[in-house]
Amino acid sequence: MYVVVSYDIPDDRRRTRVCNTLKNFGARVQYSVFECRLKPKDFRRLEKALKRLVRPEEDNVRFYFLCQECLEKVRVIGELRLPPWQQYYVV
Repeated sequence: MYVVVSYDIPDDRRRTRVCNTLKNFGARVQYSVFECRLKPKDFRRLEKALKRLVRPEEDNVRFYFLCQECLEKVRVIGELRLPPWQQYYVV
């Protein structure tokens, strides 16, 4: 599955921990946005790890699940940062 994870966390320490956790699961494409290609069990691990770090009353973490058809419709303006699993380029 392909998941885009975005977060808004006001506390610097928690934000750094969330970022470091996400680096283990995907590629950072913007300051608070990661793109992750995950197996269902890996998504469950990621969600569990983030639940331990996040304070729901203060923080916001969002997961957007993209199907293959939706993924093919993604367009980028600006610097193109491809995740390491990208094996080809569409020109």
